[in-house]
Amino acid sequence: MAYTTINKGSSYFNTVLYTGNDATNRSITGVGFQPDFTWIKSRSDAFFHELYDVVRGFSSTTNGRVLYSNATSVEGTPNTFNSFNTDGFTVSKQAGETGTNGNGATFASWNWLANGAGVSNNSGTITSTVSANTTAGFSIVSYTGTGANATVGHGLGSVPKMMIVKNRSAVAQWEVYHVSTGNTSAMQLSGTGTPDPSSTYWNDTTPTSTLFSIGTGTPTNGSGNSIIAYCFADVKGYSKFGSYTGNGNANGTFVYTGFKPAFFLGKNSSNGSENWFIFDNKRDPFNTSFRQLFPNTSGAEGTNAAQNIDIVSNGFKMRSVEGRFNESGSTIIYMAFAENPFVSSTQIPTTAR
Repeated sequence: MAYTTINKGSSYFNTVLYTGNDATNRSITGVGFQPDFTWIKSRSDAFFHELYDVVRGFSSTTNGRVLYSNATSVEGTPNTFNSFNTDGFTVSKQAGETGTNGNGATFASWNWLANGAGVSNNSGTITSTVSANTTAGFSIVSYTGTGANATVGHGLGSVPKMMIVKNRSAVAQWEVYHVSTGNTSAMQLSGTGTPDPSSTYWNDTTPTSTLFSIGTGTPTNGSGNSIIAYCFADVKGYSKFGSYTGNGNANGTFVYTGFKPAFFLGKNSSNGSENWFIFDNKRDPFNTSFRQLFPNTSGAEGTNAAQNIDIVSNGFKMRSVEGRFNESGSTIIYMAFAENPFVSSTQIPTTAR
């Protein structure tokens, strides 16, 4: 039997928590690698989610290009993210901009390892710039839309199970392809809705190991627009993308992932009024996990202890009747990344926390 070569999930994904201090050029360390994609959200305050990556880079030496998962706005350059570093990143607090280092505010940062600034990829009908980590099944893909049905190379060498796409140049929703909702519709990370059926997102075509398809719509293929895509593939023992059916019971659904999740993002795709949600193992290092952040809102961290899940050595189990993640009969889609694989390349089972 083959086992994963990823024995330590934190070598490819890691959450780091910190408290803001209003300083300029504030170094945040402890990531364990130089991240290529960093997503920051204040836990204590209603600040926007701020997303930065090495492919979009910087508009000047210290102005990181930012996108906001809870907004449809175009890309900004607020000078609140200054650099990616060998063990983390540098943030600043500028006048009127508190989203990465506001004094006394608490923050969560989620960090992924890709493969540097990116290289040209000519696999699709549109040439893309791709930073791909094939070991971890993650790539950052930048391209310019044409407004016509097209394909884009993603560099993973395996089929993406989830893609998060944002038009950087136009006011548009964040569009999500997920294996469980299929190629004929898209979820909106920036909203609460159910899958929106249209061929204009993915041209009704499932991604391959080299390409993903896009239709004619502005969010994924606006003519002349700069667009960014975060692409994810399943890696045994490290990442998993799927869905489960809620049962509306405090003795809820158990979902097997094959690892102890360090990060869990989900959405009730059957209910158009429910938020997306994120749990992680740093804000809740012990079971049950109940501290949630919501990618589609600027709201502070939810801390209702009755809205909780168990994170265990080989997956997660719902412990709440909360409709967001356990509504009876609803389909909840998810993405998860590992703290530890259930069985590593040494074939030694890991333990529950």
